[in-house]
Amino acid sequence: MSDPFDIDPDLIRKLADLLNETGLAEIEYEDNGKRVRVAVKGMSAAESGTTPTSAAQTARQDKTPATTVSDAMEHPGAVTSPMVGTVYLAQDPEAPPFVKAGDRVEEGQILLLIEAMKTFNEVKAPRAGTLQRIAVASGQPVEFGEVLAVID
Repeated sequence: MSDPFDIDPDLIRKLADLLNETGLAEIEYEDNGKRVRVAVKGMSAAESGTTPTSAAQTARQDKTPATTVSDAMEHPGAVTSPMVGTVYLAQDPEAPPFVKAGDRVEEGQILLLIEAMKTFNEVKAPRAGTLQRIAVASGQPVEFGEVLAVID
């Protein structure tokens, strides 16, 4: 029986190559109860473009501060999910996102929607500030308490 914490470096390299090829900000893979997530540091999935670039280039182009998930959770401006559901960053697929990283937001401004049980719930900014990071992608499932965004 293999150690559940064994890391397959070849798998990590393959996933990183996929990020480079596709321009995605993160990718997650699960097999037999083992889950691996590879992400470009300092960039959320919502900020990734559709033009393929290397992960290193993307990280350098990102103007938001590089924060880890644990840093974001401890940040006083972390906006967390009030429920389990699916995130939507815009009113509909053709509409522009409610906000994007770098935007100045006001307290009470809609940041995103979470769909739960066929009901769309607005997630609003708990305070005014600059949106440093959106930590989720449109269509992504989220858990209660998961960091959605960070406001400075």
